[in-house]
Amino acid sequence: MTPPQTPHPESRSFGVGPAYPSEHQQFSDSRRSGQTTAGPAAGAPEESVRPSPVARSGPADSGRDVGIVFLGASQTAGYGDPKGLGWVGRVVARTQHPDLDLTAYNLGVRGDTSADVAARWAAECRPRWRGRGERRLVLSVGTNDVLTGMTLARSRLNLANILDEAKTAGVAVFVVGLAPTLDPELNHRVLALAEAQADVCGRRSVTYVDCFRPLVGHDQWMADLAASPDHAHPGQAGYGLIAWLVLHNGWNDWLRIS
Repeated sequence: MTPPQTPHPESRSFGVGPAYPSEHQQFSDSRRSGQTTAGPAAGAPEESVRPSPVARSGPADSGRDVGIVFLGASQTAGYGDPKGLGWVGRVVARTQHPDLDLTAYNLGVRGDTSADVAARWAAECRPRWRGRGERRLVLSVGTNDVLTGMTLARSRLNLANILDEAKTAGVAVFVVGLAPTLDPELNHRVLALAEAQADVCGRRSVTYVDCFRPLVGHDQWMADLAASPDHAHPGQAGYGLIAWLVLHNGWNDWLRIS
C-alpha cells in the first residue's frame, strides 16, 4: 500500500527534537557529535529499535526515587502488541538506570478522549505517586478526540488544563504526539491536532515528541497498521518505532539522566 502523502511545512519547527521529513524511511540520532546513527529501518528486527543502554550519570543523582505514570488511550495501553509491551513497556525497559529507582504505571484506557483523561488523571495518579521522591507524568492522547468529533479548540483546552494543573502540583510532564493512520483524510485532522498539541506544549516549555511526521511516510509503520486486525493499532514493530522516537527526543534530558 502506498503511504498517504500528508503535506507539511518542512521549515517549521514541530515539537522537541528533530522534525523528520515524512519521506525519511530511517530515523537519525544526532546526539553524538560528528556521527549519525541509523534508526529502525523497514523490516528491521525488534532489537534494532533499542538504543544503547544509558550510562551512569554520577553520584549526584544517586538514589532518586521516581514515579512515572503513563496516561492515554489504547496505544498507550499497547493494544494489539502480541508481546504485550506496547511503546510504554519498551521505553520503561530502556530507562533502567543505576542511579534511578523507577516505578512506572501504565494507565492507558481504550477509547479515552482528552476529556476522559482530564477528568481522571489527578485521582488515578495520586496514589501511584504516594511516597515517591519525584512525580512524573507521560501523556499521549487525542486520536479519539478526532474520531469522536471533538472540536480542535476543546481538545486543545483539555490538554492545556492537564498541563497547567500538573505544573501547579509540581509534576513534570512529557507529551507523546499523535501517530498517523491509514486514512489520508483522517490524517489531515490528526496532523491539525498534533500541531495544536505541539503549540500548547511549546507555550509551556513542555517536551513534546512529534510522532506524526516520522511515521506518516515510514513503510514499516504503515505496513504494521495494514497487517493488524483492525487496521488502526500497530504490532510490535510499530510500537517499537514509537518507543524509539520517545527515547531519542528528549527522554533522558527530561529524566535528567545521561
